[in-house]
Amino acid sequence: MRKQFQDEPLEGPAKTASPLLPVKLTLLQSRYFARPYRPILLFLLIFILIMSSLHYKRAPATDFSIPSAHSGTARMAICLVGGARRFELTGPTILKHVLNVFPESDLFVHSNLDKNSFKLGLLRLAPRVTEVRIRKPVTIPETKAQRRLLSSSSSSNGIQGLLQYFDLVEGCLDMIGAQESRGRFKYDWIVRTRVDGYWTGPLDSRAFKPDSYVVPEGSRFSGLNDRLGIGNRSFSTVALSRLSLLPRLASAGFHDLNSESAFHAQLKVFNISAIELRFPFCTLSDHRYEYPPKWYGVPVASIGSPGPLSGAKCRPCIPSCKGKCMEKLGPRMKNWSGWTEWRNHSLELCDGSRPWQKGWEKIFDEVSGKKAANVRRRVKKMKIEECVKELEGLKRKAEKWNGPDPIEICNLGLVQA
Repeated sequence: MRKQFQDEPLEGPAKTASPLLPVKLTLLQSRYFARPYRPILLFLLIFILIMSSLHYKRAPATDFSIPSAHSGTARMAICLVGGARRFELTGPTILKHVLNVFPESDLFVHSNLDKNSFKLGLLRLAPRVTEVRIRKPVTIPETKAQRRLLSSSSSSNGIQGLLQYFDLVEGCLDMIGAQESRGRFKYDWIVRTRVDGYWTGPLDSRAFKPDSYVVPEGSRFSGLNDRLGIGNRSFSTVALSRLSLLPRLASAGFHDLNSESAFHAQLKVFNISAIELRFPFCTLSDHRYEYPPKWYGVPVASIGSPGPLSGAKCRPCIPSCKGKCMEKLGPRMKNWSGWTEWRNHSLELCDGSRPWQKGWEKIFDEVSGKKAANVRRRVKKMKIEECVKELEGLKRKAEKWNGPDPIEICNLGLVQA
């Protein structure tokens, strides 16, 4: 069972008693000091007591020196969550720009079993794989308190969709904590991102900030962008406790929260500061959104946009709006809603109200390059035998495999020719 957060703040530093206290009390009671001097002595002793307590007081956990992300001593966990619907498109970019950039990191994968799960076999090429958890989705009971706390309006699958997503994210903590217990160590850094992230540039080690939790800018939707998170172990514990912290948010008086605003509330309740930075990735989506997007709408970017797109929704397309069109449309997007940085020609929009346009494959291949195009074609033509071989390779590489047999996963997603 996951540990429930108590009503108290995160545990602070332990108090250390001053070793001078017995001496001070002995002197104060000594018969060698005349009564007139006792007030002065008492003042001096209190002053010494305060100074000594400051000297012996430990620094808060966040003040301890955390090794930099690229140091040889830093321990880093990277957790990928979500469904693998377009992983043949996003997987190679995650390998290149995230996992291979930090080859000493431990990879954790948490995904629901569906017809696309076989595509996760691409992760056999990751430098290190610690645990893969592919689970059969189970309905999470919804409570009245959760219905008051959460809003279903921004989730395509209602409150159940939010609960499923929160549970996937918090599953990262379960896997990471188990690995720490087995190895008797603690991770210095935890990176949590999504399986559907399409990366166009490397994850920069300068984005690792010891005193704050780092998220992408934009796509705030009245909260904070939750499509990527980087933090130390302490901050990540709060940031990833998406499901178990819901009662705490309810007791704090929050209501009608979407995923982004619930995420912001978590950090706020625990007084964790968030830093928004720009990141070179977007989130591939098959959902349809109103076009052109209104001030509260969801912009859908072309994957060919110069960017960085910082997790905005995207797809391969011939842009419907760029240049002067964006100069007119961009200022209408509200900073606290679906806004994505559009200035300096960084954003080009697709018509997100329609399905992916015919011929998107050619657009993707041209933007992504020859290697990514080859992966896309190979997965499209993949047979059962090749699928099983790739997933068996991932299973062997993982220190822990928590999921169905590869043959079951492949049979679910492929029809043998």
